[in-house]
Amino acid sequence: MSGRIVAMGGAQLRPEDYDPRLDAFVLSLARRERPRVCFVGTASGDSPEYVANFFRVFASHHDCEPSDLGLFERTVADLRAFVLAQDVVYVGGGNTASLLAVWRAHGLDVVLREAWEQGIVLCGSSAGMNCWFEASTTDSFDLSRLAGLRDGLGFLPGSACPHYDGEDQRRPLYRRLVAEEGFPPGWAADDAAALVFEGTSLAEVVTTDPDSSAYRVEPDGEETLPARLL
Repeated sequence: MSGRIVAMGGAQLRPEDYDPRLDAFVLSLARRERPRVCFVGTASGDSPEYVANFFRVFASHHDCEPSDLGLFERTVADLRAFVLAQDVVYVGGGNTASLLAVWRAHGLDVVLREAWEQGIVLCGSSAGMNCWFEASTTDSFDLSRLAGLRDGLGFLPGSACPHYDGEDQRRPLYRRLVAEEGFPPGWAADDAAALVFEGTSLAEVVTTDPDSSAYRVEPDGEETLPARLL
């Protein structure tokens, strides 16, 4: 039976404005009391600053065993063994299209599906939300202009849109793609919100801001989903 995916709209790992509640919730879903958490920063080109921020905030705020998996200067020979030893895989933000291409080149896409099927929690923000779905909105091809991407992993059916309340282009683009351009219907999340899937079914929406939520977006409009404040 497939495990859980927590798709975050725009969670931050910067120490200066870090809110630990959402990550604490993710860790609570893990199968081990002191979970092993692996950060995958492919979408940012394995940015050393991003990786360092992950270690800094997780070591300071959470009782866990943090690690990271870099693919640009790869040091892990057996990806499958490494990933399947984790309890949570946390995917950082950045370039969704590049993330997908690199994962497929290394075979990480296949390993992550096996991890999910074995009950390892998958989560991530922005590109780390997009990647699990069939399609998404992204700035992968032009930082100044968003576009639709139909090349996701497809663990979860439909499409995704992060940063729904955080970037001006997100909501109108996503609504147009779904309503007028044949984009698969799907899910949107505000920056402080996350969609929690059990298998491929939505279990709940959680948020760290009472004014933030997530949405089901269909060709005829959007539905605001009830959200639980953490």
